[in-house]
Amino acid sequence: MENTEPNRRDYRELMFSAPFVEKHISGVIQYDETARQKGASGTMLHEVLSQRGIIPGIKVDKGTIDMPLSPGEKLTEGLDGLGKRLDEYKALGCRFAKWRAVITIGNGMPTEACLRKNADLLAHYAAICVDKDVVPIVEPEVLMDGDHGLEQCFAVTEHTLRLVFAALHHHAVPLEGILLKPNMIVAGEKSGQQAEVERVAAETLRCFRRVVPAAVPASSSSRAARAPSSRARISRP
Repeated sequence: MENTEPNRRDYRELMFSAPFVEKHISGVIQYDETARQKGASGTMLHEVLSQRGIIPGIKVDKGTIDMPLSPGEKLTEGLDGLGKRLDEYKALGCRFAKWRAVITIGNGMPTEACLRKNADLLAHYAAICVDKDVVPIVEPEVLMDGDHGLEQCFAVTEHTLRLVFAALHHHAVPLEGILLKPNMIVAGEKSGQQAEVERVAAETLRCFRRVVPAAVPASSSSRAARAPSSRARISRP
């Protein structure tokens, strides 16, 4: 099908109104277009979600740019005007937001400067969300690209999370009011050394137990965005 606005709208409405979808999806991360769309019946799509007991959310970062003086590394944009945008998204029914930072493992990467800057951006975004009474999903993603081993992914993820939670503390973000969207501990796609599922799970949990404070209520990749219930996951249209 042609990628047009009406077709995207109809596809989203088809998903949101599918029978029993609320038993499997607890929240939907919308794009700006989705948050403003009406379905064929004239009902706003975010209202279709809310009527099913599914929580509407919104992606608020504006993508990545090249980090100055560090080829191959990225910084995430979107802080400018974020407070006003959140006010508008709240009026459109959004109750949580998402911001993604990307961390690349490679030759000389990640640099400490990249890790610290992305951690500060994530924490600043989270602070603005909390100030606006919107739940922030904090997503520091160590990418699967590259030929690194599982052990290197573990080390980079551990250090990344330590810096992110330090930055959240410096910005006075209450950890009880955030969701963490982490990566799994896996070898790079080009490494040819993929571990068994059981080891990936064990190493991922071992990493989280080292660095994720107990106050953090949930991970959006494995739990619902609505405490204390625990339905399957958050979806992205």
